[in-house]
Amino acid sequence: MVTKELLKAEIDKIPEDCLELLFRIMKALEAPMRKPKIVQPQKASPNGPFDWHKFIQETYGSLSDAPIQRGDQGKFEKREIME
Repeated sequence: MVTKELLKAEIDKIPEDCLELLFRIMKALEAPMRKPKIVQPQKASPNGPFDWHKFIQETYGSLSDAPIQRGDQGKFEKREIME
């Protein structure tokens, strides 16, 4: 059986450069174990949160202050033609 005394004795053997990592592991173990929350996907409805018409109306023109611009194409090396 592992006891606190045994753990304390083993900690004394840990190299100094590993103490930070060991401390983080110990702190992580202090936090209560929580079950991950499982989010169920919602079905889209015509008037629900996934109404794409509403999304388009709300976001249309939102980048008009900073329009997206395509940069220069750049130069590419010429390669053999594939047949």
